[in-house]
Amino acid sequence: MFILRFVVAPIIAILGAIFVGLIIMGIDRILAARMQSRVGPPLRQPFWDVKKLMIKENIIPENAISWLFNAAPVICLAVVSTILLYLPLAGFSPILAAHGDLIVVVYLLILPALAKVIGGFASGSPFASVGAQREMVMMMSYEFPLAIIAVSVAWLLSKVHPSLDAFSLQAIATHPVWGLVKGPLGIVGLILLLVSLLVVTPGELSVIPFDLPDAPTEIVGGVLAEYSGRNYALFYLASAVKLVVLPSLLIAIFFPYGISGLFNVGAAAAGVIDVVFFLVKLFVILFFSVTCVHVLAARLKIDQLVNTYFMAMTAVSLVGLVLIVLDAAI
Repeated sequence: MFILRFVVAPIIAILGAIFVGLIIMGIDRILAARMQSRVGPPLRQPFWDVKKLMIKENIIPENAISWLFNAAPVICLAVVSTILLYLPLAGFSPILAAHGDLIVVVYLLILPALAKVIGGFASGSPFASVGAQREMVMMMSYEFPLAIIAVSVAWLLSKVHPSLDAFSLQAIATHPVWGLVKGPLGIVGLILLLVSLLVVTPGELSVIPFDLPDAPTEIVGGVLAEYSGRNYALFYLASAVKLVVLPSLLIAIFFPYGISGLFNVGAAAAGVIDVVFFLVKLFVILFFSVTCVHVLAARLKIDQLVNTYFMAMTAVSLVGLVLIVLDAAI
């Protein structure tokens, strides 16, 4: 059982997340192309990209700190894959349910961005250094509203169920937040927290309009400008896994529901139904928070990005927290 839970299950979860993430990348590119009246690449294009990168030469810049430069993509993929093991996926308990909680996930979400920053500075490229600086600014901007969301949800759960571990994602997923509030103030507060997390999602994924650290037309790929071959492929795979991690976190907090109970089927069939429903929720969240946003919006300036996250989304999150507290007090 130990081998199944802590060896086989993590491998299946990570490989499954990579596969689903690459599929979502393909679907996103197709939908974005259709929305812009283009043909777009085939669905399997992300898989071809990874295959090609894996066999390309891995070039290390002459002025780079080679060991840091090579370590950064490995750290990025490893951390993102680790986050996956703390999340309840498709109705299944987190693989590392007893070894971490929402606070651990929030902290771990910082590390992939830090890995990109380290890799950018270690490359010795001026373009990458500019991208790394932008990555740090963006990371500091969206971490504050993300922390407020985590504290708000944990406070609400601890208020209603004081005997539970309020920061446990498994506890949060099994006690949906919508059933913990008493009235309209709490509902509005949760909606504001949901909106804030939806806006944070494309920033965490560094997609347009929040792709300032890369910005190919401005800084030639930015933080990843000097990466190629297997190193770039690892960053690419980390991005694919993150496409599963971020919406999975949102689902665990706000939409942890399954639909297998509506069908009179066996346990195996019920599991399949919940997995399919989970993937549908995953796709819907990414379609509205990522695909539609990067098709409709142009890249923000750095001051606009800071105002969006550090000012606007922080204010929205704080208002949501205040409304939830007032709802509990009334």
